[in-house]
Formats: sequence, structure tokens, C-alpha cells
Amino acid sequence: MALSPASSPVEIRCKGILFDMDGILISSIASVERSWTKWATMRDIDPVHACHIAHGCRAIETLAKLRPDLDGEAELKIIEDWEIADGDGVTVLPGIPALLAALPPHRWTVVTSATERLAPARLAQAGLPVPLRIVTADQVTWGKPHPEPFLAGAALLGFEPAECVVFEDSSSGTKAGRAAGCTVVGTTFSHAIEELDAAHYLIQDVTGISVITLPGDEGLVLRFTPLAL
Repeated sequence: MALSPASSPVEIRCKGILFDMDGILISSIASVERSWTKWATMRDIDPVHACHIAHGCRAIETLAKLRPDLDGEAELKIIEDWEIADGDGVTVLPGIPALLAALPPHRWTVVTSATERLAPARLAQAGLPVPLRIVTADQVTWGKPHPEPFLAGAALLGFEPAECVVFEDSSSGTKAGRAAGCTVVGTTFSHAIEELDAAHYLIQDVTGISVITLPGDEGLVLRFTPLAL
């Protein structure tokens, strides 16, 4: 599907922002792929296939798909230890520092498929602030594309899902945000356009998003120019 450079600007009024972590705030793809390749090779699995299905989903669920015969928790700790130790190449994605600086701290949080151990380590490796409370893989029963993670994120901020905007880069994440009833902004960082059809809007990255903080408890206005299909 071809995209033209831009369409007309849009404004979204909301109360909270729910950010996916990897592929939205930061990129740790190199570390993720090194760790999953190492594990897949050790467990006689095609590394390319393992890396492809791992992105955007909880590792515990990916492990269950790839090797249901193994102890998922034990395998998770192996991969988690490797990823925490390997921060090489972890970078902040374009536009993120400016966007986070423009948002009041109580208006945003992170909803990630990473674990409670891994997520803060990744954010710290990238030099980004770690919210006091975030939603991680081990805090939900069902991972993305189930809506539970984003429902939990909205509840954490104290807002209704319909009052929240989700930023996601994966197929599973955009589907989860849509199913939760949030407005979903998808980025073209990691997935083909065709895989992001659950998003309401598409952007290349968050560069150029402007934020207006409304008075009192009225919330925010996000202004940006989405990609045109």
C-alpha cells in the first residue's frame, strides 16, 4: 500500500496517552534479535521465525508458541537476563524527548509487552524517564492483541479508554488499542502498513506532534499530520 507524504492536519482531544515502549519510545530491536536468535539457536528453532513473532507480544506467549514443551518461566528468565545485560544499540526514537517534555507526567504512561524487570532497564538504558507506575507483561493475564493491557493503562491513569490515545508500532498493539476503545496512532517503524489496519491514524514517527495542555481537568489536544493512504 502506497502512502503519500501527508494528508490534512488532525486534532485529537484526549485526557491520557498510552505509549508502547519498544518501537515507539525506544528501539532495542538489535538487542531483542540478538537475544532471541541466541535462544532459538540453543532450542533448535528458526531464529528468523522466532524474531518475527516475538515483536509486539509478551515473551511468555511467544515461548509458548515456539516451544510449548519447555518451562516457559524458566525460558523467559534466560531471555530476560540476556536482554537486560545487552543494552548495546538501545536508542531513543525521533521526537520522543520533545513529546514527553510537553506532556504533564500524570497524563501519560507506558503499556509494554516487556516484563517488570526489563522495561525500566530498557528505559534507563535509553536515558528516558521511568514513570512511577507502568503496565508490564507480568501485570496482565492476557497480552496484546487482547485489550487488557490498554484497559489497565487507562485505569492506571484514571481515565476511560475512550479518553486515551494509544501510540503503537505493531499489529498486535494496534489491535489491542482499538479493541480497548482507545484512539490508536500507529507508526511505520517496525511493521508493514498492511499490518497496521487497526490504527485510526498512521505516522512515520512522533516528530512534529504538538501538544496543547487545556486548563483544569480538560485534558490535552494533540495536533499532527497523519500519513495519507
